[in-house]
Amino acid sequence: MRVDCFKCKYFRVTWDQNNPRGCSAYGFKTKQLPSILVKQSSGMDCLKFSPKPQQEGKR
Repeated sequence: MRVDCFKCKYFRVTWDQNNPRGCSAYGFKTKQLPSILVKQSSGMDCLKFSPKPQQEGKR
């Protein structure tokens, strides 16, 4: 399963130009997508992925 960080409620964009992407579940910032760093570090897919709540009117 490939985790899509952009659809995760823990994904955030930071003000740090060197590390513009972050994960509030794991508490880190990175240049790449957090799910890629988790996979490289642990060898496992991200276990903290949680889909963002659906906004009304959006599909």
